[in-house]
Amino acid sequence: MNRARVPFVTLVLLLGACSQKQSATREARPQPSGIVITAEDIQRSPGMSLEQLLLARVPGMTMSRASDGRAILRLRGETTLMGDEEPLFVLNGIPLSSNTSGNLSAINLQDIEWIQVLRDGSTTAAYGMRGANGVILIRTKHS
Repeated sequence: MNRARVPFVTLVLLLGACSQKQSATREARPQPSGIVITAEDIQRSPGMSLEQLLLARVPGMTMSRASDGRAILRLRGETTLMGDEEPLFVLNGIPLSSNTSGNLSAINLQDIEWIQVLRDGSTTAAYGMRGANGVILIRTKHS
């Protein structure tokens, strides 16, 4: 009778250990890659422009001025192969034309649901060469 009990107890312990491991992996799912700025983050930063918000929240992002005075945001180095230095801005799934960071003031901060900044090669690969300098995804609440 003791022999039948040992395999049963072993089986119960193994099943319990497996179920605990599965629940631990469910809780530890990776977050979306990149930096995410939510509407709540924007509300906690009143009076900031979109450029200032990105500069404050995104490590390594820099801003400089072009010869015509417009702001140029950079996620990566000073120059690139194609000569375009700015990240690709995507508003509600639509890629915006180059030289966008000078026109970011046209986006109402109160309409933004979230902003996600992608900078590594694996996440920007879907955007091809245009995403070589990083990608800034902006989703509005009214999309």
